[in-house]
Amino acid sequence: MTRILIVDDEGNIRRLVASLLEAEGYTTTEAETGEDALVKMAADEPEAVLLDLALPGASGLEVLERIADDWPHVPVVMMSGQATLGDAVQATRLGAFQFLEKPLTPEAVLITLKSALELRRQRDLNLALRRELEPGQELVGSGPAMEEVRALIQRIASTDSRVLITGESGTGKELVAVAIHALSSRSRGPFVRINCAAIPRDLIESEMFGHEKGSFTGATSQRRGKFELANGGTLFLDEVGDLSPEAQAKVLRAIEAGEIERVGGDELIPVDVRIVAATNHDLEAGVKDGTFREDLYFRLHVMPINIPPLRDRKDDIPGLVAHFIERFRTRHGLRPPNFTDSAIQALVAYDWPGNVRELGNAVERLMILYPDRVIAAPEIATVLPRARLAGPEPIEQSGSLSDMLEGYERQLIQSALTTADGNIAEAARRLNTDRPNLYRRMKRLGIRREGVEDDSPNA
Repeated sequence: MTRILIVDDEGNIRRLVASLLEAEGYTTTEAETGEDALVKMAADEPEAVLLDLALPGASGLEVLERIADDWPHVPVVMMSGQATLGDAVQATRLGAFQFLEKPLTPEAVLITLKSALELRRQRDLNLALRRELEPGQELVGSGPAMEEVRALIQRIASTDSRVLITGESGTGKELVAVAIHALSSRSRGPFVRINCAAIPRDLIESEMFGHEKGSFTGATSQRRGKFELANGGTLFLDEVGDLSPEAQAKVLRAIEAGEIERVGGDELIPVDVRIVAATNHDLEAGVKDGTFREDLYFRLHVMPINIPPLRDRKDDIPGLVAHFIERFRTRHGLRPPNFTDSAIQALVAYDWPGNVRELGNAVERLMILYPDRVIAAPEIATVLPRARLAGPEPIEQSGSLSDMLEGYERQLIQSALTTADGNIAEAARRLNTDRPNLYRRMKRLGIRREGVEDDSPNA
């Protein structure tokens, strides 16, 4: 629910505005003084504030200034029946979204509040976008494995050594590369990424080193390559294990010489770049079978970092879920669902072949499918159908088929009832059936829940 804080020393106004907003589906909190408002802001941050100008104690402008300092993303709508032009100018300077004159009209309150909330949503979206685009994104996870990775990043970042990051797809290798750059002395320089697996073989040299106008068909202008663009900063060679043998030789030459030559050019261009490479391949095996150059491997493998797969650090899953909920809440403007313990257990029980990327995709789908809903193990199964979900113990395969089917049906119903805290209607919804059918099945199977008889259709 969207929470609105109403701050006014007149109780009648607070109650009238609260009634209006609650009728429109908002949740409201009231404060009589500025001091009380700041306490409530700290305890439960609202999405927007309606703030009276004239308050006992701290004035509305003083409270506005505090909110702007401590909660700059929360829009504030000022209210007053005695505001001067100077008050309005001062409030605007301090960051007020708009001034509403008393007596208030329902239309003005609702239209202004809707606009303020849209501003809040846009601010959240922009903040999320900046966080995704800027270097230094936070590595999520507080388990021992990620703490070890963080400690290694801290030690490596202060040097200028080349780094080779290994790990399965989706483990967050690029995030590690970004963190190394952000913590290094090159952080003010560019961070340039090239996906070595996504570039056709006949274009890899042009992408890496650039080309001169007319050097090949389609080269209609001069172009700088990734090495030049990364000069003074960090060049991230993602999926370096997919480089062709020819490209490996050219990259090795650029690293050893510290200079490059554009395709079709005859000028040697010095470049000062730190190389951070990443791969999900076993490069040592590639060296042995001849698909990866040994000399390039040793050039890159100065400081290795291995990112463990998610299945080996499942204690990070609850924190990652919270991280993705916040990311997608701001990106899509969705009301976050409530993940129950059974939902988290189901996520922990899954093996995550796609690692953190797969978990993020699953959370995003759940938020789109079940906004502002309670998510338990059955909802997890809708986005991870092959998940090894936490639930009833496996049925012993003994007895007739009829007996085994009946036993499995009993377990499904009992699991749904447990997840729904005994609520028959909710359990029926989770089982995709209606209440009368569920009651009949429970009666046939001898399932008794406290209070069910009083709630039965025939009671």
